Amino acid sequence: MDKLLIEGGVALKGEIAISGAKNAALPLLCAALLTRGPVTFSNVPDLNDVGTMLKLLQQMGVKVEQQGSTVTLDAGGLDNPVAPYEMVKTMRASILVLGPLAARCGEARVSLPGGCAIGARPVDQHIKGLQAMGAEITVEQGYVQAKVARLKGARLFTDMVTVTGTENLMMAACLAEGETVIENAAREPEVVDLANCLVAMGARISGAGTDVIRIQGVTALHGASHRIMPDRIETGTYLCAAAATGGDIRLTGTSAAYLDSVVDKLMDAGCEVNFCRDSIQLKAPPRLNAVSIRTAPYPAFPTDMQAQFMAINCFASGTAVIRETIFENRFMHAVELIRLGADIKIDGNTAVVTGAESLSGATVMATDLRASASLVVAGLAAKGETLIERIYHLDRGYEHLEQKLAALGARVRRVS
Repeated sequence: MDKLLIEGGVALKGEIAISGAKNAALPLLCAALLTRGPVTFSNVPDLNDVGTMLKLLQQMGVKVEQQGSTVTLDAGGLDNPVAPYEMVKTMRASILVLGPLAARCGEARVSLPGGCAIGARPVDQHIKGLQAMGAEITVEQGYVQAKVARLKGARLFTDMVTVTGTENLMMAACLAEGETVIENAAREPEVVDLANCLVAMGARISGAGTDVIRIQGVTALHGASHRIMPDRIETGTYLCAAAATGGDIRLTGTSAAYLDSVVDKLMDAGCEVNFCRDSIQLKAPPRLNAVSIRTAPYPAFPTDMQAQFMAINCFASGTAVIRETIFENRFMHAVELIRLGADIKIDGNTAVVTGAESLSGATVMATDLRASASLVVAGLAAKGETLIERIYHLDRGYEHLEQKLAALGARVRRVS
């Protein structure tokens, strides 16, 4: 199993390009199930989760053609509306095939998904919404099974803000009969990116990016081309890595428009941040100021950046309070940061981090995708060598991580 060896203490400097967003790519690939026409995606990131999704779609009968970061999907021969456990056990986003399959085929059999162990992420909102649209749903032997002649438009209210739930129901509603209204909808940029692609395919959607989305169902969608948005979490992670190491970097092919809350906190920490339409530059101070954060649904501070900010606070001057309101088990990285010498105290969903002058390298273990990123950030800034085990989590969400870090001057290599 691969590990990542980092020799810390080097300030990151230079320029790298940001990849397409994982959290946008996965639902977009599923959207191709809604049409018989070919759908071409550009800026597709080279990630394990994307590879898993493409294999899943192929076994359903979807033709996949890939040239570099461009992927064309043709679901004209879709004949197996099943997502088996062995293919989806490592990826929670696999549930996103449920809505498109029910809408297009009138049936679906989808394994309950796996993924990171960061807390309960139930699919009950997906099921409740499809049932309100007329689908007959059963859950047995670890599979969600859906059957319906044709989905019918309905007024849907999710009990909690759910990104994948909003995306699943929005895709399903595109082929439903009549109007569907999703209230308490997620407002994330990835939801808007999906809606833009669906509209290019012939869907009638309004309100994406607000908490009320309206979809007028159509009888069929057609093929289209779509460029996947830049990955705002990858962007934020590299900004944190530069901040922690006292670096000066420029990120291209990305936008600060999706990162207001993250950029504001980095500026509060003492960083100088400048941005153009498609690039961001960050210059870190000699030492950061501690910054407190509270995670919440977009446009508030993203839970996917909480771990990285815990890492930079470990080196900051002062004490920060971090409150996690989205997932109940998302402080597992704290124990590993403590192994590096961090001063972190956990009480329920609150962490108190007191910054130190420096941390020391050690062997640590990644527990989930963003926890892995926090250990990379800390390892880059710590003195000595840090060895991160179980980095297959990183390969799920960060394209060519060690190559990009090396381009910024980091001393990092993958070891077996």
